[in-house]
Amino acid sequence: MKKITIVLVLAVLTLGSCKKFLEEYSQNQVYASTAKDLDELLIGEGYMYSGNPTDVISSPATFQLGNETSEPNFPFIHVMDDDSEEFVGGNIGPENNAPRNSLSGFHRWQPRPFVNGLNVSVQDNNWKRFYKSISRINAVIELADGLRGKEDNNALDKIEGEARFLRAGYYYLLVNLYAVPFNKMNAATDEGVPMKLTSKVEDKFFVRESVQTIYDQIFKDLERAKICLQNMVSPNPLRPNLSAVNGFLSRLYLYTEQYDLCVQAADNVLSQGSYTLLNLNGFTGASFTFRASPETIFTQGGYSMNQIHVGDFTARFFPGLVSGYKASSDLISKYSAGDLRRNVFFKNSQIYGQPLCQKLATPASQTNSVSDNFLIRLPEIYLNKAEALAILGRSAEAQSALQILRASRFAPANLTAVNSTGADLVNYVRDERRRELCYEGQRWFDLRRYAVNSLFPLNITIKHNKYTYSTTTFNTFTEGYFELRPFSEDMSAYVLPVPDYAIEFNQGSLKNLVRPERSIK
Repeated sequence: MKKITIVLVLAVLTLGSCKKFLEEYSQNQVYASTAKDLDELLIGEGYMYSGNPTDVISSPATFQLGNETSEPNFPFIHVMDDDSEEFVGGNIGPENNAPRNSLSGFHRWQPRPFVNGLNVSVQDNNWKRFYKSISRINAVIELADGLRGKEDNNALDKIEGEARFLRAGYYYLLVNLYAVPFNKMNAATDEGVPMKLTSKVEDKFFVRESVQTIYDQIFKDLERAKICLQNMVSPNPLRPNLSAVNGFLSRLYLYTEQYDLCVQAADNVLSQGSYTLLNLNGFTGASFTFRASPETIFTQGGYSMNQIHVGDFTARFFPGLVSGYKASSDLISKYSAGDLRRNVFFKNSQIYGQPLCQKLATPASQTNSVSDNFLIRLPEIYLNKAEALAILGRSAEAQSALQILRASRFAPANLTAVNSTGADLVNYVRDERRRELCYEGQRWFDLRRYAVNSLFPLNITIKHNKYTYSTTTFNTFTEGYFELRPFSEDMSAYVLPVPDYAIEFNQGSLKNLVRPERSIK
């Protein structure tokens, strides 16, 4: 077989004389001439950064943004919604990188969220990481096609299927972080994010494609991934299989209000019977979400909640000092007295007794850890299906799907019937979704899509208190609050700004919505 030699030009979105956004340059050359080479390239360069073990379990006292080689993947998604509150105790000054300082710009929806509580501007590495992975994946897809007829087609199908699933995932994250949510009425004209689907170097500046165009490509990639992975058996949740594709499709059909297709995709997962719900009756595990769980369909990326929800520092600071986040009182109030998730999902800080997320209580176990921002679990499939059915007016079927999940979350004596219909049922499903999927990277995206839903819109106001610790009285008091108004009134605050380096690189062809300055109330 003739050796195929290619040079993969690596992506670094930096400024330079070359004006080619999303193109990469490096002195390192990567050669791929076999399916095995492509598979190794995909594993090493295509999947989300997960961090070294020492990074994933690093002390919250050292948590900070701006370090491309060690910071978690978009941890700020966990503090912008209504599921987290500030948690302050003890005198931790502004000179350190405690989580509250690092993420304060996001928690308070400031116009420049990457300016932290220390008034230090840090680089948004997430944008760079996403497009860097996309550039590798583009090349892998092209190279796999070029190797057909020369290498095992089954192996190439698996590679292409995984690559297309990953590319769909990155564009899903990009368009939901840096653009407005999908709106059926306006998606064709609403500005999304730049899109590049080839490894070819193009001498042009990039612009925002429409939100509809981005979603069309996401669906195209996932439909192709279904074909490529239809005969693949992959028990490893770190590699996507057909259930992962269908599960992801059920989420995206929900986002785009294609409810019949959402139900169909969910049923494609459920009918396989490959996954089962964890029954919390008698559950004694240290972690609720873990890689070997019968609920885990796919996961990639690291875990940062152990660094965000912090209780009582014992390392860099004296015991009892806290400057991070906790579960919001509003979220905790959503769990009824008989809901077993209240005690399984949360622990109380030792000194202050405040609720902290413990879905992954043992992140040091790298061989069994999961992501907290790109995770597909079986409960979501039931919830996607239930919400779609409720919106379609198929109330009995929606109630049935909900009760299958709820039966594993309540003691039998505390399991009540779900009798709601219409808008009440839709809201019930959405509350159940909040209770079940908290701190898995879904709530912020859900709030955005609820706001523009054409049939059952939901707009809420969120208030985040700002706390101060008094070194005189040794008490924590509320200084005031920051407010995020409903999406219809405060749209730009629901969209992260494209990084300055990308705007400068494209000489102004990318533009951001104006995010208003926010003052404490």
